[in-house]
Amino acid sequence: QVQLDDSGGGLVQAGGSLRLSCATSERTFNDYNIGWFRQPPGKEREFVAAVSWNELNIDYADSVKGRFTISRDNAKNTVYLQMHSLKPEDTAVYYCNAGVIVRGGVAHGGNYWGRGTQVTVSS
Repeated sequence: QVQLDDSGGGLVQAGGSLRLSCATSERTFNDYNIGWFRQPPGKEREFVAAVSWNELNIDYADSVKGRFTISRDNAKNTVYLQMHSLKPEDTAVYYCNAGVIVRGGVAHGGNYWGRGTQVTVSS
């Protein structure tokens, strides 16, 4: 069992920035690929970004490429999602996920999820 604590959401104006964090006390955290998914209001959950356990593979959804950056600090058991140039359509609950696999451009969430952090971008 991996418990994830995702945080850093908030209310920001369009064009602004936020940094989300996904942290855990689990020592096995460094063995997992970590991803971010989001669920906009009234829509299904969608993939945002993922970083492999060894940081050799990083994937982004087309909608966030060039604006979002995922990174991890394994010494701190933390993964970050730096978000710039935020748009109203980025408004969603963002969830951290451990165990994500990206194949052929399709992301499959792993078994462990954070509780989510709300990001609201005003126009």
